[in-house]
Amino acid sequence: MTRPRRRLETPIGAATLLLGFGEPVRISRAGRAPDTLVSVYCGPTTTPAVGEHGGRLSGIEVLLTPWAAFTLFGTPQHELVNRTVDPDELPHALATSVGELAAALAALPCWADRFGLLDDILGRWRDAGTPSSERVARAWSLLVRTGGAIPVPRLAEEVGWSVRHLENRFREQIGLGPKAAARVLRLQRARRLLAEGQSAAETAALCGFYDQAHLSGEFKAMTGCTPREFAQARRLPVQASPVADRQSGEATSLVLPARSEDWSGPGAHFSKTGRIG
Repeated sequence: MTRPRRRLETPIGAATLLLGFGEPVRISRAGRAPDTLVSVYCGPTTTPAVGEHGGRLSGIEVLLTPWAAFTLFGTPQHELVNRTVDPDELPHALATSVGELAAALAALPCWADRFGLLDDILGRWRDAGTPSSERVARAWSLLVRTGGAIPVPRLAEEVGWSVRHLENRFREQIGLGPKAAARVLRLQRARRLLAEGQSAAETAALCGFYDQAHLSGEFKAMTGCTPREFAQARRLPVQASPVADRQSGEATSLVLPARSEDWSGPGAHFSKTGRIG
């Protein structure tokens, strides 16, 4: 990339580890001071963020199931919700710093070598990390499989815990409580269905929202815009990019104009989100 780039990123059911190769990225989120980092860890989120760089950005982005992120960093994940941090500020069992790992990956001659080294290191890092609960992993899997539609009491029953114990362990190892995680996964499914051409009314019914107004309210709370505004923004010419989304087949991102003053957005609240930073 040779031009400045700004992207709105919506919540997804994953934690993110970005191993940067030298160029920083600036990440802004409403209510928090912007962070400018080369390598980044971001736990689960319920709010949108804007990431921007000056024209060049290289590195490897690893999407982690939240309980796997707990294993790598051993930090209660609820402390990292809606935050971006330098991963070397977190405890980990990696033999080197995360920055040194990123530099070693950058120095390799090709992507196949980089991915091979990263697979090996992540495997050893996981084995040396903090064990996660199999029941938490199972509960997360059930939530993902149902698109966040399974009720929390039934989820607790499925894994053999009380609701309170499930909530405590879930927040420790996933970051969000099971109800908040279900909201993110429901909305993630809704974005996918809307991108495939489903109407808002059909999407609301399929994803377990009370009605279309409930879908719209949740959409705005977690992306900064209504479903219609998001769909309109996805059709703008600036979206003509093969790397607009972080996950294949998912509507996760919006590419924004490089200059915030060029971004008016399709609605007042969304416009405010677009101007973060």
